Amino acid sequence: MLRSTGDRVVIVGGGIAGALLAKTLQNHADVVLIDPKEYFEIPWANLRAKVDPAAVERTVIPHADYLTHAKVVTSSAVGIDDSVVLTSIGRAVAYDFLVIATGRTCSRPQRQSDRLEMFQHDKDRIDGAKSVLVVGGGPIGVELAAEIVMNSPEKRVTVVHGGPRLLKVMGPRASAKALEWLRSKNVTVLLDQTVDLAGATPDTREFVTSAGETVVADCHFVCTGRPVASGWLKGTFLEGYVDGEGHLKVDDHLMVGGRKNVFAVGDITDVPEAKQGHLAQRQAMVVSRNLRLMVKGECREEKLHRYKPCPKASITVTLGRRDALAELPFMTLIGHIPGAVKPRDLFITRTRRMMGLKSKQYGAMPRVM
Repeated sequence: MLRSTGDRVVIVGGGIAGALLAKTLQNHADVVLIDPKEYFEIPWANLRAKVDPAAVERTVIPHADYLTHAKVVTSSAVGIDDSVVLTSIGRAVAYDFLVIATGRTCSRPQRQSDRLEMFQHDKDRIDGAKSVLVVGGGPIGVELAAEIVMNSPEKRVTVVHGGPRLLKVMGPRASAKALEWLRSKNVTVLLDQTVDLAGATPDTREFVTSAGETVVADCHFVCTGRPVASGWLKGTFLEGYVDGEGHLKVDDHLMVGGRKNVFAVGDITDVPEAKQGHLAQRQAMVVSRNLRLMVKGECREEKLHRYKPCPKASITVTLGRRDALAELPFMTLIGHIPGAVKPRDLFITRTRRMMGLKSKQYGAMPRVM
């Protein structure tokens, strides 16, 4: 058992929120990061990485590169009680403060090298295909289709989406602009249709939609939404704070159920705002400030920072390297102007700088448990 030290902060989940929180706290507390992967990745750069090899290694960052004063337990969390986190490798990690940042369910390899191979495999599939099927018309599906068609205009790209319009997280005007843009690039968009992929294999070339249309594609990518990764909390003392959609109920301080030593950040929270990476980072910084106060013994509520949701936060969907679709509070823009606001490297350089990585580097190894 990894015993508590009195100021032990255990962070479960090494995504964009959990990683930033661990980085900012490691010099102020005894930090333990529990994550099934040896790395974190910049999620909004994943799609660019499928078509641009130069972006890949800068977006998949080993925890060792930025955690020089923290411990890492490379494992999934499978349960908790009011003082200990249980992991899939049979280790019990005691905590004084707990932060749950498990985000959404996803399947990622443990090692960075294997993750990079996955990106290369996806790139090879796209490069070798004359036609590509994208299942899902949310931000991920739209961005992937745009990356492919802008990188290789000769490819036939088809987007199949189960809803009546693209980009449900944005307004109807943005949806219409996205549809018009994709069709102007010769992307076929089929709305109100789904594809049953239950029997699909890498060799499948014909796909039949729910409307009976046949889509021929050399490869396909599933870009539909993933469920919140809160199933491991079933049967624990936090189960009662999980809502019907799997989100954890948090207060203004991002505490779970008002408990003074349990927090949640990122997609797993029920904060009423879009689930975007930069907002998850804002949540992480609020919890970081609060935990630094609490580790010092300053627990009075009036001193703690509150998180203010951004229900009308601007949403930007990239459309290749030059264009973007931006929904602002009072207008919706598409083209080069919003594309210039979001830099061509998709904030990769800025995010690496936030993690203390001004250039590609390899730091000291944290203690891996």
